[in-house]
Amino acid sequence: MAVVIRMKRMGRTHRPFYRICAADRRNPRDGRVIEELGTYDPSVADTNARCTLNAARVDYWLGVGAQPSDKVRVLIKKFGSSGTHLKEMEEARAKLSMPRIVPEAGEPVFVPKQPEEPAAETEVTATATAETATAETAASEAPAEAASDAPAAETAAAPATEPAAAAAPASDEAAPAAGETKSE
Repeated sequence: MAVVIRMKRMGRTHRPFYRICAADRRNPRDGRVIEELGTYDPSVADTNARCTLNAARVDYWLGVGAQPSDKVRVLIKKFGSSGTHLKEMEEARAKLSMPRIVPEAGEPVFVPKQPEEPAAETEVTATATAETATAETAASEAPAEAASDAPAAETAAAPATEPAAAAAPASDEAAPAAGETKSE
């Protein structure tokens, strides 16, 4: 049986991840393996942290005649038991294992206003409706009394002009309303 050390593709579409395995040469690339010897993740940003190898088991398989593929041969040369990048790999792995420091976000630039509660609006509307209803009943009673007294008709007409006067500016030089004279 001819044993080869090669990568077995794992992961999803457009996000590859490889396991470095010892397998029979006749088996398909992603098929049955004899032993898994490490991993290779090309999406890791730091090049020296991409590969992990079980160096003792790799040395064993090389000792019994297993042939590495071209890419695995490069990885064994760099990260194997007597690799050229062992120190850099250990530093990169230590850096990756440390927790990430994320700065505080600070205060938000825009805070949306919360909508007012509908229950509070219905209470205000109910109170305003009750006040307008009492004002309308008082106004409807006033003309009935005005029909009996002529001077009362003048007083009934006066409240109707008061809101217009209230809407006018409150300065001393304001123009007098109709029917009023300016007294000093």
